[in-house]
Amino acid sequence: MPAPIEHVDKMQDHWWWRPGWQVGRHFYACHFALGDHAELAELVRSYQEALRTFPGLDLIPSTWLHLTMQGIGFLDDLTDEQVTRLNHGIRERLAGLSAPVVTFHRPVVRAEAVYLLADPPAPIAAVREAVREVLGQVLGEDNAELAPPQSFRPHVSVAYSNAAQSAEPIAAALEQVAAEPVVVRLDHVGLLEFHRDHRMYEWTRSERVRIGR
Repeated sequence: MPAPIEHVDKMQDHWWWRPGWQVGRHFYACHFALGDHAELAELVRSYQEALRTFPGLDLIPSTWLHLTMQGIGFLDDLTDEQVTRLNHGIRERLAGLSAPVVTFHRPVVRAEAVYLLADPPAPIAAVREAVREVLGQVLGEDNAELAPPQSFRPHVSVAYSNAAQSAEPIAAALEQVAAEPVVVRLDHVGLLEFHRDHRMYEWTRSERVRIGR
């Protein structure tokens, strides 16, 4: 079982330009798009209300709530044939799995974001591993974005940090929020095409892929 994740002391800007990213460039990924889970969106909003006074945080609208699972690659690096094969392979593979059922409750302050951990992580990790198998088959192990499984901590971000700042007052504000845990059944993922031009991950296309039959 992964070790618990604790609050950090200092936060930093999340929006530095990672390798390959630039204005107007779109990325393709398989993530859980969660804006339609009303109880989870309400839990996120309850914590965001406590964070509105912090200018160094970008609060995430419910439209863009997601659980980052598996990046695939920049769209301009992928061929239409690869995208088609990935779409078909992921749909086929996830149809044979069970939908994860996870709980979200208290947020944690990390270096670049405030987020809610998914508990237990193992069912989501199983979905991710199935997607990774398809990526390896279609793109090759050396060309797919395949981060080590042991570093994967499934979570839903509440806010992104846009500046260097102390985490202590943010964590203190979150501690004042009274909120009940929320249980969510994640019965689909999204094949998303998104950019990050406006200090937010915003998808311009989303295809739903069902988990299970």
